[in-house]
Amino acid sequence: MAVDTKKSSKGGKGGLWREIKRNKACYGMIAPFMIFFIVFTVIPVLMSLPMGFTDFNMAQPPKFVGLSNYTTLFLSDKIFIRSIRVTIVFALLTGPVSYVLCFLLAWLINEMNPRLKTVFTLIFYAPSMANVYTVWKIIFSGDMNGYMNSILIDLGIISYPVQWLTDGRYVLGVTIVVQLWISLGAGFLALRAGFQNIDRSMYEAGAIEGIRTRWQELIYIVIPSMGPQLMFAAVMQIVSSFTAGTVAQNLVGFPSTDYKAHTIMTHAFDYGWQRFEMGYASAICMILFVAMFLCSRLIAKVLGRYTD
Repeated sequence: MAVDTKKSSKGGKGGLWREIKRNKACYGMIAPFMIFFIVFTVIPVLMSLPMGFTDFNMAQPPKFVGLSNYTTLFLSDKIFIRSIRVTIVFALLTGPVSYVLCFLLAWLINEMNPRLKTVFTLIFYAPSMANVYTVWKIIFSGDMNGYMNSILIDLGIISYPVQWLTDGRYVLGVTIVVQLWISLGAGFLALRAGFQNIDRSMYEAGAIEGIRTRWQELIYIVIPSMGPQLMFAAVMQIVSSFTAGTVAQNLVGFPSTDYKAHTIMTHAFDYGWQRFEMGYASAICMILFVAMFLCSRLIAKVLGRYTD
């Protein structure tokens, strides 16, 4: 029995190698991405774990400090505790809303003719690639010329300009709005591709089985057929919502008023690239990584029945 196991193991390895050789052109095309991904993502993530237990300022060799960075984060760093609350609010609002928005827009675009599909896909995807902060700064400008203030004053809703980008009551809300606008990225494209790859014969089979409305098609045909795309889009939205920090930095300043839009990622940027306390910044990033990993596992359980 042991001999058979070894043979099957060798056969499996040999079969895998033959498949790689057979599809070497495909592996060659993904090789540049994988090299950059490993060098600039995988290796830094692996390095951040031991670095989080050190005091490292980039000018001197790392000094091991044990759990000191983590105890300081949770017991002494009040800004970090505030950033946790901001990140949770940010993730709960932008993550699910942008995910549902990606799905609904992909579904609606899928019902259009081919030319309109291309046009509207570009319209909704373009903000995720472009630097839209200048436009939003004009919209939420704190003077009479800001579009939002001008419209609200003309409608009689407000009587004087609101400082959208500096008033602590509004900075987080404005940041969330802009994040939602630019959130239709890779997850949105994955869902668009998922809708296009559904076999049309499944709709015919569903009609024979008694499915009559578009809502029934969505529940019993579309969603079960798009498990991998749903999972990929969910992971992308989790990552974008938890790691959001660029929007706040470009829109409401760094740091934001009273740290109202200060996320965990912004806190890591502060200590890593402003103060050069790389050990402390690595500890912050590791906590963020664990939070994203747990959320991803939860989503995998919820969507597991569609990906099996």
